Amino acid sequence: MIHYILKRLLLVIPTLLVILTINFFVIQLCPGGPVEQMLARIQGTERSVLERTGGSTQDEIRVVQSSLDNMGSYRGADGLDPELVDRIRKFYGFDRPILERYWNMLADFARFRFGDSLFRDKSILELVREKLPVSLSLGLWTTLISYVISIPLGIRKSIRAGTPFDAWTSFAVVAASAVPTFLFAIALVILFAGGSYWNVFPLRGLVSPDFESLDTMGKIADYAWHMALPVLSMVIGSFAGTTLLTRNCFLDEIGRQYVVAARARGLTESRVLYGHVFRNAMLIFIAGFPGAFIGMFFTGSLLIEVIFSLDGLGQMGFEATMQRDYPLMFATLYISTLLGLVVKVVSDLTYSLVDPRIDFQSVNQ
Repeated sequence: MIHYILKRLLLVIPTLLVILTINFFVIQLCPGGPVEQMLARIQGTERSVLERTGGSTQDEIRVVQSSLDNMGSYRGADGLDPELVDRIRKFYGFDRPILERYWNMLADFARFRFGDSLFRDKSILELVREKLPVSLSLGLWTTLISYVISIPLGIRKSIRAGTPFDAWTSFAVVAASAVPTFLFAIALVILFAGGSYWNVFPLRGLVSPDFESLDTMGKIADYAWHMALPVLSMVIGSFAGTTLLTRNCFLDEIGRQYVVAARARGLTESRVLYGHVFRNAMLIFIAGFPGAFIGMFFTGSLLIEVIFSLDGLGQMGFEATMQRDYPLMFATLYISTLLGLVVKVVSDLTYSLVDPRIDFQSVNQ
């Protein structure tokens, strides 16, 4: 097993390298980089991302002024002082060849040195620490609630397979999964967040401004109040696959010989179902929980954070892309990809620990 783990960990390095390389050269060769963004702002030809999302532009003005204090093929530079353009290019590191920038990025990332954001005037690690609680909350609660709903529903469907209950619940969960999560989110905003009907839930932030002044129960209630709609919109769009997988796993286990033998010994149906079938059927969910959480954590919350104005990693990545904040873009890509690859290895280890019959090393020989 140790040989298998080492082999998988070694494969993480080339996989990560290929992903970073492709994204680096594709993004770097596209027009509209940070130099062009800064020149456009100086000329006043572009509305800022913060302005479009309802934020203040004072931070951007301060960063522009700082850039000019510290710091030509783009046609937006026409009419500007060439020396100013060269200073801006040097400030952002675009006076160096692309291969040099690429190798410098790899060297820094290998030492987990991510540098500073181009437009936020903060270190990237500091930004990640600030945004992490929001995305962590969304990923954790969505995964847990989805499991709490999907597993009992899937078990009930397997017990009543072929009945009208199984048919209409299958239709309902498949229909729910067919609708994009962001449409559920928009519908919830319209209905319950002051869009057109009831103003019951807040539309912005993880907690209220007076959160620190509340007592313990008040903090819990305030946190749950803010998380209700985002988590609900993600759960609705994510539990269908888990439900159907639970149903099929239970149906597969119910037909096995050990279940027939347990029933022949006179065990009650409840004892057979929850004492034998449940343990074996749930192995795939127990072992797959880390991967499911990471997938929900990094990929499922981007649009939800934007719609509900939650200042998490998803919204930060969206704004970094719009602003062409290359260091922030590549750092978040590196962190999420590395975690995803490592969690894949952890999931395989969990499978083998939960079910000793699984031996990945013998399979890969």
